[in-house]
Amino acid sequence: MRMGELFGRTLREVPSGTEVAGHGLLLRAGFVRPLAAGIFSYLPLARRSLDKVSNILREEMGACGGQEVSMPVVHPAEAWERSGRYGAVGSELVRLRDRRGRAMVLAMTHEEVVAGLVAGEVDSYQQLPRLVYQLQTKFRDDARPRAGLIRAREFTMKDAYSLDKDEKGLDLQYRTLHRAYYRIFGRCGLPTVAVGADVGIMGGSLAHEFMYLSPVGEDTILVCDGCGYTANRQVARFRKPAADPEEQRPTEKVATPGTDTIEDLTRLLRIPRSRTAKAVFLVATLGEEERFVFAVVRGDTDLNETKLANAVGAGALRPAREEEIRAAGAEPGYGSPVGLEGVLVVADDAVAFSPNLVAGANEEGYHLLNVNHGRDFVADVVADVAAAERGSACPQCGAPMRAERGVEVGNIFKLGTRYAEAFGAYFLDRDGERRPVVMGSYGIGVGRLLACIAEEHRDEDGLAWPISVAPYHVHLVASDDGAAPELYKELRSAGVEVLYDDRPERLGTKFKDADLIGAPIRLTLTPRSLRNGGVEIKLRRDTDSRIVPTGEAVAAVRQKISELEAELAETGPAR
Repeated sequence: MRMGELFGRTLREVPSGTEVAGHGLLLRAGFVRPLAAGIFSYLPLARRSLDKVSNILREEMGACGGQEVSMPVVHPAEAWERSGRYGAVGSELVRLRDRRGRAMVLAMTHEEVVAGLVAGEVDSYQQLPRLVYQLQTKFRDDARPRAGLIRAREFTMKDAYSLDKDEKGLDLQYRTLHRAYYRIFGRCGLPTVAVGADVGIMGGSLAHEFMYLSPVGEDTILVCDGCGYTANRQVARFRKPAADPEEQRPTEKVATPGTDTIEDLTRLLRIPRSRTAKAVFLVATLGEEERFVFAVVRGDTDLNETKLANAVGAGALRPAREEEIRAAGAEPGYGSPVGLEGVLVVADDAVAFSPNLVAGANEEGYHLLNVNHGRDFVADVVADVAAAERGSACPQCGAPMRAERGVEVGNIFKLGTRYAEAFGAYFLDRDGERRPVVMGSYGIGVGRLLACIAEEHRDEDGLAWPISVAPYHVHLVASDDGAAPELYKELRSAGVEVLYDDRPERLGTKFKDADLIGAPIRLTLTPRSLRNGGVEIKLRRDTDSRIVPTGEAVAAVRQKISELEAELAETGPAR
């Protein structure tokens, strides 16, 4: 491609409002342009890189036995009602009506459609296992799109769905896709780590997220360097310091004026936070109803709302209003489950086994000493609902964990039979018994993956693409109009992807744009290079260059491409 004919232009400055460096470079280099919040157009350079990422996905899915399909972006609302997700998913699911008034949705994911297809296409165990996948547009009306393609509203997703006759088969395909994801990210030059994750609206029994660890990420990942335990903070477990065993003492009401926080309370009573019970007031959506939830964690921990939602089966949680708290018989800042009736009380397991805690008295300015679970109150649910933090003890080996920020670039879910049962996707097994198909779901955001590669492979001058996903292998910068067109032609004839800057610009401008766009190899052909012996060849990531004779330039480039490909393959996937 000649840059004089390329659609799109480079920008000298980062557009205002750009949040992360990688996205700023994608904008400046002429890869993407915003249309609206979280909605982007992909220009030819980005399209070429996205096609390469997509080809890697197709190759790896094919190696796992996957068959490509294409499913609609617009779904009848009845399908989502049938799965139970129409009411469970919030406003991020775009709901609309067609010209006949029929309720429709814009697809965020395709489990419902796949299950419906399976119900019509599979009826025997001999047709299982199967793996189908697609690369399809999705739309999620995110309230807070940010960081460009990392959190967009419209995006392309590679979503795959495994179909098995039993859990053993699902386990096998899950492990197969787990390994394939590492190969995919390794081939794209992106280091990732797989972490345990919340199943969320997908449902099922198990989920893992593949995280690119970066400060631009919104997820917090807990990592143990001692044994390798990793998990998203949403579901991360940890060893909680055990309370000292002691006899239960009588409850005592004491005046504690101006102590509506744990810090104020511990300062007044001169006790550690671990001797207090922290109250959190929430309202949970349970089916079609809302219910007041009184959550209690020990004062040395914080509540993890994802764990709480899973513990009570809530579709959503929101903070309770003051009038709702008082209507339940509690007092903001001085709340306690003692004496309350008609509310759903959830206690963290550390609270249940910690004697003689200080809790609110449900009266402003007063607390209760020596509150004990089982004697003074009984929780409706006792579960791990506390949040792991930096320094929390690893649940497996006890070593302090570190916290990292991460971007989710892929996810895998064991869905089980939820969708198959909802859509009648049953088959006859070897004994003639009717059974539901066991499903798994496996997603990778293509645009988000490209954005993370850009974030990982960049410097202060621009992008520096891995050879596997670079829009072009070579950027040819020339001021010699005689030899350059012929070299460009020879490179193309040799199968080298080359971007030839034939614009009537100064060499300095061309060099800046070459660094900005980030092709792995730069060739410079000028009268000076010719006087020095030929063509200057330089890797984008290096500062040094060398001169090769013009007649050997194509061979030298092909050798460099092979070396970069081999280097990427040897690096392998990071875990």
